[in-house]
Amino acid sequence: MGEVLGLGVTHYPPLSGTDDNLTRVFRGALADPKLPAELRDPAFWPERARREWADDEGVAAGKAHREQLREGFRRTREALDEFQPDVVLIWGDDQYENFREDIVPPYAVLAYEDKTVHPWRHADESSNMKGKPNIWSEGEDTARTIRGHRPFARHLVEQLMGRGIDMPYAYEPLHHPGFAHAFLNTVLYLDYDRRGFDYPVVAFPINCYGRKVISFQGNISPLGVERELDPPSPTPSRIMDVGAAVARVCAESPYRVALVASSSWSHSFLVDSTFRLFPDSAADERMYDALVAGDYGVWENTSLEQAEKSGQQELLNWWALMGAMRELGRTPSWSSFAASNIFVSNKVFAIYDGPQR
Repeated sequence: MGEVLGLGVTHYPPLSGTDDNLTRVFRGALADPKLPAELRDPAFWPERARREWADDEGVAAGKAHREQLREGFRRTREALDEFQPDVVLIWGDDQYENFREDIVPPYAVLAYEDKTVHPWRHADESSNMKGKPNIWSEGEDTARTIRGHRPFARHLVEQLMGRGIDMPYAYEPLHHPGFAHAFLNTVLYLDYDRRGFDYPVVAFPINCYGRKVISFQGNISPLGVERELDPPSPTPSRIMDVGAAVARVCAESPYRVALVASSSWSHSFLVDSTFRLFPDSAADERMYDALVAGDYGVWENTSLEQAEKSGQQELLNWWALMGAMRELGRTPSWSSFAASNIFVSNKVFAIYDGPQR
């Protein structure tokens, strides 16, 4: 029988940049010409946003936020190293990287062999960090080898197909030259201290952006710009079912598998109720309280429409983890909520390392 570790992290792109990059998205939203005039004045912001902006325009708060995230990654990396997985499966979103006009599946398994990637040479393909300094002072010639595990990936696809999950898969990238940033950043951040990351990785992209995947092409849309909506993402309850099936396959396999959900929670630039200035923290806190309590009913009964209204599209990656952990009878042994109003999103870390049923 296999063993399963559950982890939840973020792949927040500005974390790879220098501290002066952390407020880039917020400053862009403040500069939107259609933003109501009063929202340019901190006096009309939520208390947390005023406290973070302070009198240094977010510099001190940004350093503190970075330290929260570094601590989250250190804790999750320690759990990963203690577990010593045979393979790390990462649920992440494809943001118009491989899921494009020629094919947009609901999700897929990327059964890649070992790949050499150049994080900063190809950064414009997904995370918009090309040409910007990164926290490690790495250049465009920096290369990393991310090991694959095709036998596990093929086993997973075959078993899911046999359990009623119609499972697209790929042996090679369709468009993106390496790994989309949801997966590459997850590896880079789990190795934030640059000790190396030699665990094989299988990426499991989910079409989280659904209605906004093709017409938005992975970009932030200014206020007042109307775009044609695409067909929707899979629903949260369906993704929980997929996560549960993945967990059962892993538990019945000969492999030690770390299941990792990678995303920030509600994204400010997707929340119309805040004029795309702040995340929907109330919605995030509701889901986090349910996570801590092991109340999977709250997760299962949240509709796709509710998630989209709250800017929680990427939380579908965590819905997969919730389905997996419910299937295994787990609740988190540790978690943290890194709250923020001006750094795009709230971020959550979680470790599920208890016994499985």
